[in-house]
Amino acid sequence: MKLLCCNKYIYILLFLYTTAFGAISDKSAIVYYGENISYPMVGIHDYIIVQPSHTNTSTHGFDVYKNKMYAYVSIGEIDTTIAEYKKVKKSWILGNNRAWKSQILDLTNPEYKKFLFHEIIEPQMKRGFKNFFFDTLDSYQLVNKTTAQKAKSETALVDIIKTFHKRYPTSKLIINRGFEIIDSVADSINAVLFESYYNGVGGKNLAYTKVSDKDRKWLDIQINKIKKHKLDIICVDYLALKDLTTKSKQLITDIQNQGMIPYISTKDLTAYGVSSKNPIKREILTLIDTTNHDRMLQSAHEYGALPLEYMGYIQKLYEIKKPLPKIKDMQQYAGVIVWLSNYYKQPNKLIKWLLKVKKAGIKIVFANNFAVIDANLLKQFDIEVQNFNKPKNDLKKVVHQDSMMGYEIKPPLSYDGDYLKISTGKPLYTIADKNGHTTTLAAIMPWGGFAIDKSFMVTVGDDNIWTINPFKFFVQTLRLKSLPVPDTTTENGKRLSFAHIDGDGFMNRVEWNPKLFSADIIYKKILQKYKLPISVSIVGAEVDNNGLYPKIAPELQKIVKNIYKLPNVEPATHTFSHPFFWGKIINGNLDKKYRLKPKGYKFSLDYETNGMLKELNTKYLSKEKFPKAHMLFWSGDCQPPENILAYLYKNNILNINGGDTYITNLHPWLSYIAPIGLGRGEYYQVYTGAQDENVYTNDWSGPYWGFKKVVQTFQLTNSPKRLKPIDIYYHYYSGSKRASLNALKYVYDWVEKQDIMPIYVSQYIPKAMDYYTVSITHENQAYLFEGMKDLKTLRLEGKKFYADLNNSTNILGFHDFETHRYLHIGKKSKAILTLSKVNNKHKTYLVSANARIVQSDLYANGLSLKLDSHLPIKLKLYIPKNCKYNFTSLASDITHKGNVVSFNYKYKKKVGLDVICRP
Repeated sequence: MKLLCCNKYIYILLFLYTTAFGAISDKSAIVYYGENISYPMVGIHDYIIVQPSHTNTSTHGFDVYKNKMYAYVSIGEIDTTIAEYKKVKKSWILGNNRAWKSQILDLTNPEYKKFLFHEIIEPQMKRGFKNFFFDTLDSYQLVNKTTAQKAKSETALVDIIKTFHKRYPTSKLIINRGFEIIDSVADSINAVLFESYYNGVGGKNLAYTKVSDKDRKWLDIQINKIKKHKLDIICVDYLALKDLTTKSKQLITDIQNQGMIPYISTKDLTAYGVSSKNPIKREILTLIDTTNHDRMLQSAHEYGALPLEYMGYIQKLYEIKKPLPKIKDMQQYAGVIVWLSNYYKQPNKLIKWLLKVKKAGIKIVFANNFAVIDANLLKQFDIEVQNFNKPKNDLKKVVHQDSMMGYEIKPPLSYDGDYLKISTGKPLYTIADKNGHTTTLAAIMPWGGFAIDKSFMVTVGDDNIWTINPFKFFVQTLRLKSLPVPDTTTENGKRLSFAHIDGDGFMNRVEWNPKLFSADIIYKKILQKYKLPISVSIVGAEVDNNGLYPKIAPELQKIVKNIYKLPNVEPATHTFSHPFFWGKIINGNLDKKYRLKPKGYKFSLDYETNGMLKELNTKYLSKEKFPKAHMLFWSGDCQPPENILAYLYKNNILNINGGDTYITNLHPWLSYIAPIGLGRGEYYQVYTGAQDENVYTNDWSGPYWGFKKVVQTFQLTNSPKRLKPIDIYYHYYSGSKRASLNALKYVYDWVEKQDIMPIYVSQYIPKAMDYYTVSITHENQAYLFEGMKDLKTLRLEGKKFYADLNNSTNILGFHDFETHRYLHIGKKSKAILTLSKVNNKHKTYLVSANARIVQSDLYANGLSLKLDSHLPIKLKLYIPKNCKYNFTSLASDITHKGNVVSFNYKYKKKVGLDVICRP
């Protein structure tokens, strides 16, 4: 099983399969040797086999799924193009495998065995791989001619496998074939994979072929030997990409009927093939043009990502100045959005590509404009361009307006472009001029849909306002599935709440007492008073002896240490020299004009990040302080390029900041709410839950009480849709003025009264990152979720469905808020949700808690939980009359409302409970 070069082949793919062929409880597998792994596409599988050289082990997705991932290792052969080949000795080489352009190695050579472990396997373990897939086990048969030679090679092969198992007893191992040695190694492996039971490849051109009955009968004998050992058997069959949709379903069934785990893919194994269960496609490819603005500032991202995320989907920004992706590489996408601020300079190229996308069955949306102005090109999308602009025609009336129009504002009766007529589809907004000429500006089309000009959004002053309902528009045009949505705003029925301080202004003098620093005030008036968990950063150059203020540094450092002694405070860095523009870091250097200027300091990215964290942990934190500092709060423009994000991920540093969420009563528009985060390459920058006081005070120019308005933001992002968690985000300089300090107290006082689950920022960031890697599949009313490692909530829109707790797994209960139903996920990262229209009146479940679940067990007749909170625990359970409960600590107050029992504690932050019900 090797990676083939098939660039010369052209495929046409129909993207119609998105869900499971079998039951979600069936085991499934994927063998994916491509790059840039889509974890929403692979995560639901039980076995994920990848090429380690193509796999970035620093990503969040790899961290989430690494226990199910297997690194490919060739045992009997070596590819001459890989770096390790340079260390191969000639004496190890027994021959060539011309079909694969590789060399066959001597398994019996002790030096080769040492090389295999030290140079191939262990380096991948250091990268993060734990489990392995051993390929080319039987290559020795190509060169060993005598029975004695083969026996010797098989003995060596057994020794290699057993040595692996002995050295790494917690690692899992899959072998390819190895039929001759299966009885000797069965206790050292977890599964056996083989290829081509019904369909394979063969001949000089490695063409797709049918497997003969004779060969299959021989395979059956080998398979029965494996079955005796009760090992999982993975059967990989091959189809051309164009046949995956039409022919794989029957193959899946046939292979499953043989008691094996099926996987059907193309011969190069760079396609996302199909298995017993298959993912719901969550990613939406969105074309943007970053010629003039960073992707963070693209309207497609600023306004389009949030509605998609709310519905459970992921916006994948794609820069149109790069070569457009090949259709065969687009299997992971549920749709394509063309959202360009200007017309594309190569319209023929774009339309030609979009027509291929259309033919492949992927829905397309044109947002704001068509990106092309050629009438002949638009005609291929059933849109006729009519020019009635001479003489000028005045628009007079609305001919048709769908209910999704007028979402935040009515579309104005104005338009100065060419008139558009659709020959198919459903018009959403059609207007007419005084002469009766009509133009359709928004429509749902068989291939997707469009909304252009003011039928999409309008700009009034500085406000960008939706005229079309984006939640309905994208769903209906892209034909997106309605999902139980992994939700980052809520946990155990409570709205998530956190707070964090950027380090700026630590040393500012207080206006009513110049002897005090603003950090003094924040420490005494906020951090000591309010018991909510808070994540606190410092700017190294503001407090360090070698920083900007060496004379007062000892005083400032004393305050830092006092702050970090507080039990409700966790540490973070806001860098050393506070870079103003992260994109200006070139070759690891940042010019002084783009940062603070401590005397004698030479910029170092490592010191700004890792160095500052180490300094925090060794200089400012007590040995008992946990967790240690491992977070960076972005400074300046909060626009780190991909290489800097990569650096943080490689060094296990969490990151947050950026995003412009500052919706208020004066500007109550959806465009003022940022998405969860921003993707750059395989990494994500996590955004804040709301903007800091600098924004609400007009860049700290006043009014200094302006941060009170963040409460409006918290309210508007909670209802009618809960779009963000609560985030009290500010700087130390808020302690320097009475008005800003009072505003901060006002915000804290308001938050303390809310029905919340307080957490640290370090607890929120992994939840946000989980969102982008959760993998989902479904069958009828049952859904499987994988990768819910830190993200512990699923949201149902409306109250039509309940979780069937008797037929669900790792679902602990639910809580309703307005029109949303929030389902609670237990400790495990895998959950099965079965929906029902009937509530579980005879089963106990968790209604809500302001604590995280540290242990959960569901029984047919009960529930067991262990809870941990940053504040005294408030807990609600639904307990039927035939149930009894027992707690490790007695609650201060217990109240009953029907079958819902509330347990409130005055002091306890850790509680265990058991509920047992009689049949």
